[in-house]
Amino acid sequence: MAKKLTKALRGKHRWIGCLHDGFASRDALEKHLTEIPVKLYDMVDGKCILKVSHSDYESVKAILSEGRVVSQTASGKIKLVRERLGIVRPPRKR
Repeated sequence: MAKKLTKALRGKHRWIGCLHDGFASRDALEKHLTEIPVKLYDMVDGKCILKVSHSDYESVKAILSEGRVVSQTASGKIKLVRERLGIVRPPRKR
């Protein structure tokens, strides 16, 4: 029987809340972020939430300090980032 992957053994990540300027669609923003090791989660009204690996966090934070996408807040919990940016959680699809 395979050993259960516990929480401590899973990959660590951080959530970064950003403000973006001049992106009309999600695809345009994702194309802009292809050089950075992040995953786009939410995009609402000039705000976005990115998921980044814990090991890449410092370098990504430095990259997002200026430019068209600027970091505003970060946390280990997406709930806190949504609260700080004022983003309402989308309803769950069932």
